[in-house]
Amino acid sequence: MAKASFFVPDLITLHIDDVAFGGKGVGRTEGKVVFVPFTVPGETVTAQIVKQKKNFAEAALLSVQDESGDRVPPPCPYFGRCGGCSYQHMSYERQLGIKARQVEQTLRRVGRLAEVPMRAIIPSPSEYGYRNRIRVHVSDGVVGFYAFDRHELIDIEQCPIAMPEVNAELRKLRGQQVQDGDYTLSARERERFFSQTNDAVAAELLAVVRDIVKDGQASLVDAYCGSGFFAKQLAHLFKSVCGIEENEFAVARARRNAAPHEQYIAGDVATHLGEVLREQSLDETTLLLDPPALGLEPRVLDFVLGSPPREIIYVSCNPATLARDLAGLSRDYALQSVTPLDMFPQTAEIEVVAHLLRRQP
Repeated sequence: MAKASFFVPDLITLHIDDVAFGGKGVGRTEGKVVFVPFTVPGETVTAQIVKQKKNFAEAALLSVQDESGDRVPPPCPYFGRCGGCSYQHMSYERQLGIKARQVEQTLRRVGRLAEVPMRAIIPSPSEYGYRNRIRVHVSDGVVGFYAFDRHELIDIEQCPIAMPEVNAELRKLRGQQVQDGDYTLSARERERFFSQTNDAVAAELLAVVRDIVKDGQASLVDAYCGSGFFAKQLAHLFKSVCGIEENEFAVARARRNAAPHEQYIAGDVATHLGEVLREQSLDETTLLLDPPALGLEPRVLDFVLGSPPREIIYVSCNPATLARDLAGLSRDYALQSVTPLDMFPQTAEIEVVAHLLRRQP
């Protein structure tokens, strides 16, 4: 039997109801969801279907018939073609509201959490010019970023969300004859490990974590500790600090000038966390989790539930994997607070801090 196909004319008129995680507006036609980029909730738009799927369709924005009061002129001449930014067409306040709602909706839908104790989203002090590094691609003399929804390189002379020092490095690179490849341009000396790209919001992130650490905790276990971004600044609150990180360059940096009560282990969290937790007095232990976007490996989650510390602070750059992991932790832990931070204005990315306390037996 042939599969039934959903017919939509090439040109459609849609009312945009919401924005999905990733930045595309959400409309519906004949009961089918249609995603349209560069739209604002409340707008009526004309769009052209470019991709059909079984349960949804994707469309390109052609015109806005009924414009939102939150629509603003994007300052970047590449916006809409470059794949880096999703939200330059809307006011910053609206961006913040959309991101906070996306976090809550994702935790409810994916994590199946009935109650999500949301705190107010923390904005970036700078809406533009905040990135202390960017990664550009060079191919056949073209220097820039990949296009939106296409593997095509867009020639970029300047990036408005990057710091002036970074754009100076971009101009220098463009003036040279360089080989094809990827180049990281930084406002300061490059490190061989991850570091936050928005210095001001990184400081806010540290303040959020410091504020929610329970008083009287003796031990901090910092999993995925990097070069000690959290551990170094929180070490004075604890009698012992143990960081685990697989990047040896980051561990070497963390070990520099480490206090006597600080220890940093070079290796995979999934290999070492179980042993580290078993050595702690769990009733006095804070576990800080700051995994990559893929979230926690099942083995790591098993270690945490097998030797559950009193307190968990989970820092995430991916609300979907955070929601999945919170669902796994909810058996033994009660969610105390969820704090979104806008680490990347104008983009669809969002940072989140979740605070959990172990349930009483």
